[in-house]
Amino acid sequence: MIKDGMKPLMSNKVRVSQYTRIKEELVGKMDSGELKVGDKLPSEPELARNFEVSRETVRAAIKQLEQEGKLEVRIGIGRFVRRPLAAIPSSIAHFMSTGEVIRSAGLEEGQLEQSIRTELCQPEWSERLKIQPGTQVLVNERIRTANHEPVAYNINIMPLPLVQEAFNRTPLSGSLVQFLDEECGIRLTGTTTEIVVPLHTDPAYLKLRVKPDTTVLLMKQTHFDQHQLPVLFSYDYYRNDIFQFWVNRERN
Repeated sequence: MIKDGMKPLMSNKVRVSQYTRIKEELVGKMDSGELKVGDKLPSEPELARNFEVSRETVRAAIKQLEQEGKLEVRIGIGRFVRRPLAAIPSSIAHFMSTGEVIRSAGLEEGQLEQSIRTELCQPEWSERLKIQPGTQVLVNERIRTANHEPVAYNINIMPLPLVQEAFNRTPLSGSLVQFLDEECGIRLTGTTTEIVVPLHTDPAYLKLRVKPDTTVLLMKQTHFDQHQLPVLFSYDYYRNDIFQFWVNRERN
């Protein structure tokens, strides 16, 4: 039996149907090219008038498009059509470099910025690389892109004596795995990985926060060479809306 005061259930159902319809119509305009990448979306009041609905209903449809990566919000300017990157699946059980994962999804791999410096080995690096604290290490940081959009941030730490000559001789571009193999004679054969959720104040996380709701996963990875010696420790930050990591587990 429907009692007095239960009518909002019906209005909620209508509202969901309306904002879904608006969202689908806007997506249809994007797919047809009527709304092109880079085009500014009409304002909420204008859309509300065009669709003959409330601003609240329009806002709900727009919010979903933002969450799906189809709209870019520029504070104080408006919302613009963007092309969302496809999610990139990757098995943690299979060792692949960031570039290989990006290319395997059919996306264009690129690099936004890079820094290379020497530092004294920190305690965590010392433990992972099995070298003495205070030993000099080479630190390589870079932002990786897929189709020109930042998707990963890598901080790579290597014992300086292993790689100094090669880095002095040859600039690093592209795959670090390939560079170590060809320039240093170090073939990476495996890795141990710890998955961490970084703090929202982590500077590396902030470099990948392209949208307010962007989430990031951090992989702390120790890489081993052909002699099973630890030669590279990395902090690999990946946008969770782009990379989907999974692993198969079996019951004994």
